[in-house]
Amino acid sequence: MRSKPQFTCSFKVALLSLAFLSLFILLFRSSIFSLSPPHLTPTTLSSLSYDDHQQDHPLPTTTQLCTKAPPSLTNAIIHYATTNVTPQQTLAEISVSAKVLQRKSPCNFLVFGLGHDSLMWTSLNYGGRTVFLEEDKSWIHQVQSKVPSLESYHVVYDTKVHQADQLMKIGAQEECTKVSDPRLSECELAHKGFPREIYETEWDVIMVDAPTGYFEGAPGRMSAIYTAGLMARNREHGESDVFVHDVNRVVEDTFSKAFLCEGYLREQEGRIRHFNIPSHRARLGRPFCPPS
Repeated sequence: MRSKPQFTCSFKVALLSLAFLSLFILLFRSSIFSLSPPHLTPTTLSSLSYDDHQQDHPLPTTTQLCTKAPPSLTNAIIHYATTNVTPQQTLAEISVSAKVLQRKSPCNFLVFGLGHDSLMWTSLNYGGRTVFLEEDKSWIHQVQSKVPSLESYHVVYDTKVHQADQLMKIGAQEECTKVSDPRLSECELAHKGFPREIYETEWDVIMVDAPTGYFEGAPGRMSAIYTAGLMARNREHGESDVFVHDVNRVVEDTFSKAFLCEGYLREQEGRIRHFNIPSHRARLGRPFCPPS
């Protein structure tokens, strides 16, 4: 999820800031409009006498009508308007998950990776809980020194990208198609080293944009993708929306199709895929992947 700083000209920074602000305006416009009481429309007001309106629909005070932008949104706008570091995902890719967050937030949102876009994800899930899992402990300290409100945890992965083919064969074994708490799974792909509360929370949205996976010695996202899918299936009821970024790479492409299932694929935009995975505990006997 973390991208290297890119120093660009003022014009590019201005365009990025404008795009980010436009995205937030689109996301929050509908919720802001929904706050306006229906009796405040001119048509309704004209059809009521003053006494009737006072008795049945008392006029809200100025403080009730005016709402402040939430602090997380304010901080995000200031942050992205004053930085020349661009997030790793494009506006089109961000919009895919932003649409889901607009519908589901406030919710439980788990993000694999702590990066330059973390403040944005927290803001898009305003009022919910957004948690980040990061492989680089020093990077956590660096980010938290600037944005201490972000909830993040250090995790260690014991896989390497060059093991992907072997791990794919392991994933085809019967024990890897059984749905359970990842800590109890017999599948070698299940990650058992997250903090306890990660396993005990039902995550409504999961974003897999880490760990590092662009060279052979990197941890790769094999375990992260499989475990995200397992947690989604193991929730007591409902469904989880799971996103995988960088599906232009072999590991992200093959592992997301195999363990999040093409039958659960809802959308792909650029390098991001969106899967919607239902609870398997709520309906026993559901196959690991739906029939094609």
